[in-house]
Order: sequence, then C-alpha cells, then structure tokens
Amino acid sequence: MELKSLRMFVDLAKSLHFGKTAELHHVSPSTLSRVIQRLELELGNPLLHRDNRTVVLSEAGKQFYNFAEQQLEQWQLLQLSLNQKQAELQGKLHIYCSVTAAYSHLPPLLERFRQQHPLVEIMLTTGDAADALEQVEKQAVDFAIAAKPEQLSRIFTFHHLATIPVSIIAPTMVCRVQQQIQQDFIWSDIPIILPEHGPARKRFEYWFRKKQQGKAQIYATVSGHEALVSMVALGCGVGIVPQVVVENSPVKDRVQYLDNFGEIEPIDLGVCCLNQSRDKPLIQAFFEAIKSYQSDQ
Repeated sequence: MELKSLRMFVDLAKSLHFGKTAELHHVSPSTLSRVIQRLELELGNPLLHRDNRTVVLSEAGKQFYNFAEQQLEQWQLLQLSLNQKQAELQGKLHIYCSVTAAYSHLPPLLERFRQQHPLVEIMLTTGDAADALEQVEKQAVDFAIAAKPEQLSRIFTFHHLATIPVSIIAPTMVCRVQQQIQQDFIWSDIPIILPEHGPARKRFEYWFRKKQQGKAQIYATVSGHEALVSMVALGCGVGIVPQVVVENSPVKDRVQYLDNFGEIEPIDLGVCCLNQSRDKPLIQAFFEAIKSYQSDQ
C-alpha cells in the first residue's frame, strides 16, 4: 500500500470530490478512481458509496481514513526524526483566512515559517472570516485565522494574534444615508448592512439592543466583511465591521467611522487548529514560527 495512494485517499475523503482531488495530485479522475479501486481490492471492502451526484465514505472508508491519517503522520514523524533538521520538514500546510487577513496578518507569519521550512508547500484558501472555525472543524484546512467566539469549543487550540477594534461605518458620498446621519435620527430609521453570521453580527445585535430604538432596518446581509465595506461605500446603508477590514479596503476613502454611539467589544483574532492535530510536525512548526515572530516584535 503506497503512501501516495494513502495521500490521495485522505484528500478525497476530505473533499469528497474526484475532480478536485485529481487536480490536486496532478492526475486524471480516472487514474484516481483506479487508485481507490486498488485500495478497495486490497481491503476487500468498498471505501466509498458513489452515484452521479454524491460521494460519501462507507463505514470501512471511515475506518480506513483514520488509519491512513495515522500512517501519514507516523511517516512524517519518522522523516523528522531521521533528518534531525527542522529545515528539512516537508509536506503541505493548508490555511484558511479572509481576504483582509491574507494582507494584514498572514504575510509576516508565512515569511517566518518559509524561512525556517522552505520545503513545505503552503496552500491558502480565502473566504468569509465567519466560516473559519467550520473549515478547521471539518478538516478542510489545517489552520485558520479566525475571530475567537464567546464560547470556544474544546476541540480547538487558539493562539492569540491581535485585538481588532470594531466600528460602525457610513458612506461619505452624498446620498440619503449620509444625509440621515448628519441630522438627529433614531437607529431604526437607518438601513443597516450586516454580516450573515459570525462575531461581528453578534456584536451588532448586542449593541443595537442596548440602543432600545425599535427594530433594526436590515437593508442586506452579506458574506464577508470586504463586501460589506463596499456596499456601505455605495451608499446602501451603514454597517458594523472590524477596522482592519476598512484599513485594507480599496474603498476606504469612501466610508467614515461613526463616533459617539457607544463602544463595541473588539475581536480577539488568532490562529486556530484542532486539538487532535496539535502534535503533528507541520502544525507544531507553524506555531513555533508564530511564537518566534511575536517574540521579535
């Protein structure tokens, strides 16, 4: 049973998509299918249930996934102990973060890690910051830069990076919303743009309840803070957003902060992984690079 076959199966078990997994390993879907068929023949059990639309792991597939993960991890540990040099650490490290975090916080961390471990392949996926913990939990990625929720599940390890202020922003362009905020107003009259979910949304709901000014007029909900800033800049409404997103936005000159409307709890931003993955060589090495970078600041 080859390590390459185990890697293909592990990646397929995570994505449940033959096309994406085949592309990741630079093979055709038919080649990947033959690899899985050979594994099933060796085991004497089907690993997957497939139809024209879906791919799911069988019970044997779930057990074999755990076995394959352990074998690959043991192989990495053996390589590390034989090499005796962390600089020779190899493998893939998959990271998830928002577009803003890819500009604001990830580069110096990756730079330090790459200096120490140049042979490790970095895979980066960007998306809605509110989905970061979910990406880690379902093991689609190894790490995520995420906002710490009020109640962090014990399945996660969280390492603090920064405290991010959260503010209310409004458009600077001449529009109905801009005219409203220049006069005496009640908040229930102002169109609001909110994230679909996540810590910033919860902070808005708590802040608005304290205002006791009726029901919020939700103009739109968006996926991702970057899109929220753009909608505010277009004059669609006001919104709540981490300040670092505004600072890194190409439309930052078209929005303004609204002051004197009450403080909003800042966001605790950090790097998160699963506890069960904490002792893997690549995970350990990334945490060590983060701590090394922070100690130099």
